[in-house]
Amino acid sequence: MNLSLVMATVGRREEVGRMIRSLASQDTRAFELIVIDQNADDRLEPEVSSGRAAGLDIRHERLLPPDQGAARNRGIALARYEAIGFPDDDCWYESSVVSGILKKFSADRCDGVVARWHEEDPRGAPPHRLAEEKWRRFREVKASMIAQFFTKDLLVRLSGFDPRLGLSKWYGGSEETELVFRALRHGFDLQYCPDIVVHHPISDAVPSGDLLQACRQIRRRARGLGAVYAKHRLSPYVICRGFLAPMLKSLIPPRSIAAIVVGGSVSLGRIEGFLRWRFCER
Repeated sequence: MNLSLVMATVGRREEVGRMIRSLASQDTRAFELIVIDQNADDRLEPEVSSGRAAGLDIRHERLLPPDQGAARNRGIALARYEAIGFPDDDCWYESSVVSGILKKFSADRCDGVVARWHEEDPRGAPPHRLAEEKWRRFREVKASMIAQFFTKDLLVRLSGFDPRLGLSKWYGGSEETELVFRALRHGFDLQYCPDIVVHHPISDAVPSGDLLQACRQIRRRARGLGAVYAKHRLSPYVICRGFLAPMLKSLIPPRSIAAIVVGGSVSLGRIEGFLRWRFCER
């Protein structure tokens, strides 16, 4: 078994170079990197050339206009190997990630592997199979896109990512969460492996700079999770908790006006996403 890595990217260069260097340090070459380049310029050419010079199997594909979901779905269609991962363009891997993922797939014959995002979860939970009942209550381990690896068969059978969700959409996020919901609902075996470690910076809870502009983006991204609440018909308790929790957390000392505005933006976005999906989507 080999691994295809689909990296959708726009607007970054140095971070892409860091990711490619981390792949060059992997203890196996049983993988390909598919770069779905959504830039209008050639900023990534030096990084791609450097990776190829280091012996990496890199396929450089263009996609305009930028559309994260479409980019990832295109990568699924292009992937040559049996397992697929979706690194962000600003994450990086420890040297044993690819070999660890392939070993887990081969040994357990599972359908998906969730690695541990170290910066978000430095300690991790014990290894286990993800449970749909816990996932529907948001009481399962987190499964960020950078930590998700699936068989190509699973992704093809589920038709990939829902194209209505993602960074360029009105529902601006949670496409990876929604995919896990569908996978568990269809009975696929997803395994959490805390010893496989990926890295990604964590954004500040309260953004600096233009607070109102940042909150517009936060609100748009939060709509995606509200859509997930509606699409997968979560319980009224879970939905209400999801609506209220961001605002209530922002009121815990040391509170600030900025934190309250951010918390309110998250709550509002979730409510908007839920209502629009509930009454407008089919």
